[in-house]
Amino acid sequence: MNFTFSSQSTSQAIEPATFQVRQIWQQVDQESREISHLIDRTYRYHSVRELHWHLADRFSRPVHSLALNRV
Repeated sequence: MNFTFSSQSTSQAIEPATFQVRQIWQQVDQESREISHLIDRTYRYHSVRELHWHLADRFSRPVHSLALNRV
């Protein structure tokens, strides 16, 4: 499964650098499906790796079977 996401950084003055997913798309063949409604976009991720693990859990897939890119 391939995913692409856009993010929004949060202030570093209050807490360590975090980001929220603004939108996320699943790549299926030559099409992109917007799947933002399937995750909590208010959650503040501390790393892309954390998002990667979250998606693997959400879609019941092994972590190594997912590819994740930021736009």
